[in-house]
Amino acid sequence: MPKNTICLWYDKDAEAAARFYVETFPIAKWVPVHRAPSDVLSGKKGDVLTVEFTVAGVPCIGLNGGPAFKQSEAFSFQIATDDQKETDRHRNAIIGNGGQESACGWCKDKWGVSWQITPRTLTEAIAAGGDEAKRAFDAMMDMKKVDVAVIEARRG
Repeated sequence: MPKNTICLWYDKDAEAAARFYVETFPIAKWVPVHRAPSDVLSGKKGDVLTVEFTVAGVPCIGLNGGPAFKQSEAFSFQIATDDQKETDRHRNAIIGNGGQESACGWCKDKWGVSWQITPRTLTEAIAAGGDEAKRAFDAMMDMKKVDVAVIEARRG
């Protein structure tokens, strides 16, 4: 196990969520599940307790901890995309699997985990600063799905 791992709390669907993430995102890896050695939290002995996986190279653990805690927009994965096709593929996978869209390229999967599907051209424009950053940022603020062509046009 790496020294630092993101732990995501699920009611009972950590395994399904991990499988979806591994199928959807690049540089993803599935590691077998770990079962509860006894009755714990809201599960029974033998139920899936945790599952280890990576998303875009980031190590994660999904914990079936029961309904006590919910996901929040205060935590999100940010997936950098190279073009509109990749942006659409990731966003549509999340929304098409029971998720919902939000503003500025954000969406939430059916388990409540937030995702920022962010084209690199947008982060590059914001990093450039000045008028270029303002134009790109202002354009993004009016979008749900980030439109790469619009951002590139606004960059100058």
